[in-house]
Amino acid sequence: MVKFLGDLKMVAYTSLALAIALMLAFGLAGGLALDSSAFWQAVVRWVHVLAGIMWIGHLYYFNFTQIPNMPKIPDEQKPAVTKVIAPAALFWFRWGAVVTLVSGLLLAWMNGYLVAALTLGASEGFSVARNILIGVGMWLATIMFINVWLVIWPNQQKALNIDNRFPDLAAADRAAAGKTAMLFSRTNTLLSMPMLAAMVGVQWLA
Repeated sequence: MVKFLGDLKMVAYTSLALAIALMLAFGLAGGLALDSSAFWQAVVRWVHVLAGIMWIGHLYYFNFTQIPNMPKIPDEQKPAVTKVIAPAALFWFRWGAVVTLVSGLLLAWMNGYLVAALTLGASEGFSVARNILIGVGMWLATIMFINVWLVIWPNQQKALNIDNRFPDLAAADRAAAGKTAMLFSRTNTLLSMPMLAAMVGVQWLA
């Protein structure tokens, strides 16, 4: 068991296999056929939630753990975070954002409310409150996604010289890039809770 739990890939693959087994077992027991739209909606929803946990979990790691505690770390120890941990976390952070957004749009399309949500209900005369609310959540998530890929990630590449792409960048420019990345990361933190409230808030509405 110690050897098994010490192997992250084995743990992840086993967890995935158990999740698939549960979905198959309870889906079939509930009368869902594997080729039914309801079954695949459930699968896409699971992917959407899982990727969202990865994305927002890393967003909160950066803002509630790494950034506030970096000043407490001795300078000689900081490269362990900036050169190893942060680049790895940024990988899962940005690709979690991609899968979350794509699976969310796919789920909205599969359920028939993609256009209504993206137009914030305008396409149906603002007659369905659920679609307006989830549309708000989708647009907040889209803004957050844009911030990740167009602002946070490019500036973190400069600030941390990830993959040695900016070895000659001046210290002042590196610091400015780090500050920009931090401010937009804080913006995403600000938007994250309203976004999540809008996503789960559809359960409040008939």
